[in-house]
Amino acid sequence: MKAWRCTTIYDYVIINTMSLSRSRTSRVFTISFPEDLATQVEEVAKQESRNISELFREAFRTYRLERMQRRLSATRAAITARTGPHYTEEDVEQLVDEIRTELSSGRKRKA
Repeated sequence: MKAWRCTTIYDYVIINTMSLSRSRTSRVFTISFPEDLATQVEEVAKQESRNISELFREAFRTYRLERMQRRLSATRAAITARTGPHYTEEDVEQLVDEIRTELSSGRKRKA
């Protein structure tokens, strides 16, 4: 790293500001949009009093959450398909009643 020589307070501020900008904690992405979509982005940002970076950060977080929910739903569906249907307590009671009715009517026929 190059050693800077400060001769005035102005030099000191400029040099320290330059070194701070190099240690950025975020990354910059360049994206392009068709003009009509870009206009909509600007309108939404203005309506919500936000800058475009904030708008896209939130949009990405929302996208990521929805993507995780879709993957979770797909996983649940795959598990259900493999293991068969899940019965509720009411379903089980109804099945037991039906079987008991069938068994009792079969005994009556034999007698």
